[in-house]
Amino acid sequence: MTDTSTDDEREQVSVPSEIEFPRLLDFYDLQTADQTQIHEFYDNLRAGQFTTTRCTECDAIHFPPRIVCPECTGDALEYVDLPHDGELFAFSAVRGGLPLGLREHEVPYVVGVVDLGPVQLSGRIDDAAYSDLEIGDPVSLKIVDIDGPTDDDRVFYRFEPQ
Repeated sequence: MTDTSTDDEREQVSVPSEIEFPRLLDFYDLQTADQTQIHEFYDNLRAGQFTTTRCTECDAIHFPPRIVCPECTGDALEYVDLPHDGELFAFSAVRGGLPLGLREHEVPYVVGVVDLGPVQLSGRIDDAAYSDLEIGDPVSLKIVDIDGPTDDDRVFYRFEPQ
């Protein structure tokens, strides 16, 4: 399950450098081994692979990736591939404003819960208006590069209609 597109073909999402956000308002997590214990998720995502963790003790799969299993409290976890295609389980239009300067987040935009089979997860639904979508619509993973405000090579996931 790898993304065959190159980094050059990915959409870039800009976080303005002229606005200094407190860390809690940075919508895209810090992603290196020095910053998070789930850095492998981001490393895999950068490589086009969508993954999460599976507990090898009780076989539970959770998203987002964990360092301790919430089912059995075991810490024997491994990364497993997730499908890149899923089904729209629920969705909503975001119509409220966002912090000044986040132009790529102009409202309205759509967020949804996507059923990938082993997990359901929330994410932004790009390239679609609320009125264009229905529960059960097929969607595909979209990986975007995050530009700024740090110099780190950051990525995140979104979905788009098929």
